[in-house]
Amino acid sequence: MATDAEANGNEDGCVMKRERIRRIGGVIDCSSRAGKEQRIAMEMAIQDFHRSTAFELFGIDMVQAIIGTITRQEATLVSEIQKATSDMPIVSLTTSPATVAAARRKQLPFFVQMTNGINLNVQCIAAIVNNFRWQKVTVIFEENNDFSTDFGLITLLSDLLKVVGSEIEHHLAFPPLSSLSYQNGTMEEELRKLRSKSNRVFIIIQSSIQFTVMLFEKAKQMAMMEKGYVWIVTDEIASLLDSVDSSALKNMQGVLGFRTNFIDSSKSFRQFKTKFRKNYGTRYTEEEEYSNPSIFALQAYDATWTIARAMEKSQKNATSKELFQQIISSNFEGLSGRIRFVNDTLLQRGTFQIINVVGKSYREIAVWSPEFGFTEKSDKHEGENLEFGNNSMKELGPIYWPGGLQTVPKGWTYGEENKPLKIGVPARGAFNQFVKVSHDQDKNSSYVTGFSIEVFEAVVKRIPYQLPYVLVPFYGSYDDMVEEVYSKGIDAAVGDTEIMAYRCQYAEFSHPYIQADLRMIVTEKPDKSKEQWLFMETFTRRMWLITAAMHIFIGFVIWLIEHGENPDLNRFGAVLWFSITIIFFAQGEPLRSNLSRLVLATWLFAILIISASFTASLASMLTISRLQPSVSDIATLLRTNAPVGCNGKSFIVRYLINVVGFKQKNIRKINSIDDYPDVFEKGVIQAAFFVVPHAQVFLAKYCKGYTMTGPTFKLGGFGFVFPKGSRLAYDFSEAILKATESGEMPRLDDYLLSSYNSCSPSTAMSYDSSSLGPRPFAGLFLISGGVSGFAFLVAAMRLARRHEHFIRARLNGIRRWAYQNVRFGFFQGNPLPPTNIQGSILMT
Repeated sequence: MATDAEANGNEDGCVMKRERIRRIGGVIDCSSRAGKEQRIAMEMAIQDFHRSTAFELFGIDMVQAIIGTITRQEATLVSEIQKATSDMPIVSLTTSPATVAAARRKQLPFFVQMTNGINLNVQCIAAIVNNFRWQKVTVIFEENNDFSTDFGLITLLSDLLKVVGSEIEHHLAFPPLSSLSYQNGTMEEELRKLRSKSNRVFIIIQSSIQFTVMLFEKAKQMAMMEKGYVWIVTDEIASLLDSVDSSALKNMQGVLGFRTNFIDSSKSFRQFKTKFRKNYGTRYTEEEEYSNPSIFALQAYDATWTIARAMEKSQKNATSKELFQQIISSNFEGLSGRIRFVNDTLLQRGTFQIINVVGKSYREIAVWSPEFGFTEKSDKHEGENLEFGNNSMKELGPIYWPGGLQTVPKGWTYGEENKPLKIGVPARGAFNQFVKVSHDQDKNSSYVTGFSIEVFEAVVKRIPYQLPYVLVPFYGSYDDMVEEVYSKGIDAAVGDTEIMAYRCQYAEFSHPYIQADLRMIVTEKPDKSKEQWLFMETFTRRMWLITAAMHIFIGFVIWLIEHGENPDLNRFGAVLWFSITIIFFAQGEPLRSNLSRLVLATWLFAILIISASFTASLASMLTISRLQPSVSDIATLLRTNAPVGCNGKSFIVRYLINVVGFKQKNIRKINSIDDYPDVFEKGVIQAAFFVVPHAQVFLAKYCKGYTMTGPTFKLGGFGFVFPKGSRLAYDFSEAILKATESGEMPRLDDYLLSSYNSCSPSTAMSYDSSSLGPRPFAGLFLISGGVSGFAFLVAAMRLARRHEHFIRARLNGIRRWAYQNVRFGFFQGNPLPPTNIQGSILMT
């Protein structure tokens, strides 16, 4: 290279020559946008470095290095034809780098790649898919040439997606755009096939920008850019969106992509950008409006600069190996980032901007790197050490999805959009609180509401894909509806359908969304057997015993204090009467001792509190009706052949006959919840059988005069019905568990019962009012008992002092008896006869 060279050759072609000692061969595709940018950038790099340049194809012997969009596979094939290139440094600018086998590395020892490796691109795709929990994706790519390794790229992507719990369901390879004889027809046919499949997440992993623009134009026409669809483009497409006009971006609204991150605020970049726009606009005047440089121009500039610096540092007659060593020893800050090689490989920049196409341009929504995951700003990628894919995008702003969808698309739809699932619902169930079919006369259509429908809609939100469906009223029985699913007359069934073993022969059920055991409801009648002893229930048995014991003890203490000085309380019968009159504060015997007055005062205060509590508790009990079930058990109904009622279209009729043992003639079929009070009142039935959710609704609506009694028959619960082997059964079961654990199911259940407010709190009270125990009166008992105990000790001491001589005489007698017993027993070995001991005591 020299500064005084003169140019010759074709300025519009991709092959240029300059007669100089050292030459660089350039291989680029001038028909593509990336190739045009690379050509301008390489020319600028040579001009900036030496103010002159010389480009030559690698077929010329004088070429010492090759730069351009040449893959390792292409270079290997050419080296077999042109042996001179096998030992020549080759710097590749391929936009879709492929995996490299060890054998091919040895075949081209001086091959180096100036772009990010394929693993980094694939990791970013997997991180995006993992972030939004998409379980399946469809991969689309454009075949570049016969030497590409597109399927190796798919294999690598498939392996990484499996790590994050996803998989490639389909992959579609389009031939190069230039080879499509009927482009629109081919694209439309292939897109129609994709639209007929269930997956809605499409990833374009390899494509020219021209092909991408045409693809999205056709997808827009075929309504594949509407709600529910997801489109992801990779680096080689997203990096060129600045070169796309607004009409093309209009067809790409909501597309998600990632592109190599680089610093666009430095002085060197601004100078390069100004010069690049001028050169590009001059050469390609029709694209002057969109002449901003992309990452591909920056990489081409840095690659050319790297080779030029290596040639300058090496000797004139340097070998290819020496030149290659100079290339890989480069270490400088280029326009695309730090140019530094480790183990013959460019040090990965490892940062991508996640972009979202909105309006006439796009906006950056995140920055991703394998070390730190997703963050909002590039500076968050410093000083952290997080595992790949672990950071969620919670900090980021909302993403604009295709069709203007504000929530994350589920990425999957069950069946075809134009053919939604036909889901049957029971139109004539006895309890329309669970499923109610209403008709709109103006629109000549029907709509379905109810608890079961709300549960179904809540569960549908939690399944991991889109589910187009339509609710179809079914006017047969529940068993007929299950059989209709079996015969594929309908695709599924939703409602208050009980999970039964015999029904499982025809269909598959989801996990029960509510427990539904079988219970019996009967009318109530007054319980007269407990009314005559009702007053005893005001206090617990322990309370009664403690009160009686305290009362007797208090009377005994007062008698002990007063009997010596008060002739009115000298007899024990008088003491008992005194204890009774205390209760009514009507004692007539005056107390003469202050100590007994103190004992009586504390006890009278306790009696006052206890009597008031007794009166209040008894009054509360008298206001509540004492009721009992009119039928105590099922055995009574069976023994008396009593008629019973149930929902005639449910499984209960069969269950009562086959399991419980009722005769068919004794079973009355009731069609509506509002018919039960009437048939109970007229005596048509003696009992009704409901599953628990129905029973709760019935008691909430008709709370007076009915009660739930008898044994509980364990059943499977309410579930959704699907065909045998259907994937929906598993997905709905998982979604039901999620809804239950989140608290949404109990909330819907409470809302169902709270809609009936006809029952006042007083009527809904329990029949068994809790009796009062001693705990609320423990303080009174302690005070009164303490005072009485103290008085008892004082009275006992007074009594002992009064009979001191008698007590002392008794003690002396006992002492002599003990002494003689010990003395004679010691000498004779036998104690004295009892008669002698007693006699000695008496003589004393």
